[in-house]
Amino acid sequence: MMKAMKSIATASLVLFVAAQFVRPAKTNPVSDEYRAIQSHVQMTPEVSAILSRACYDCHSNATEWPWYSRVAPMSWLVVSHVDDGRRHLNFSEWAGYDRSKALKKMHEIDEEVSIKAMPLSSYTLLHPEARLSDPERALVSEWAKAESKRLELAGGTARK
Repeated sequence: MMKAMKSIATASLVLFVAAQFVRPAKTNPVSDEYRAIQSHVQMTPEVSAILSRACYDCHSNATEWPWYSRVAPMSWLVVSHVDDGRRHLNFSEWAGYDRSKALKKMHEIDEEVSIKAMPLSSYTLLHPEARLSDPERALVSEWAKAESKRLELAGGTARK
């Protein structure tokens, strides 16, 4: 029994070390300020700070890659989450959203923050600074609702 346990431990260690050579691409695409959300919507410094602190690691091109993003298998999970987050919403690429899509994104921001689906609990577990208080959630929700109304009234892609 002891020999089998040693073999399993050795095989696990070899697999763990081998996994370190399979590295997913951690990217931070070059961003143009004009394409970022701040150039297209009205935003208070408070909302900007909340989004930056709680959302940008997964929903912008300015991801700050933590140390564990360099260790497999966590690296695979982190890169997958960031890629998925950017696909769903990318604050750095806001200019790529037409009016209809921008409205949809604002509604989704309001909903996800209001029902406490975002930020993900798996993220806030390792990043407690990203946790949102109820007043912060209300502030982001009200901002998203106000921007939705402004977009609807503008009848086109809103600009500052």
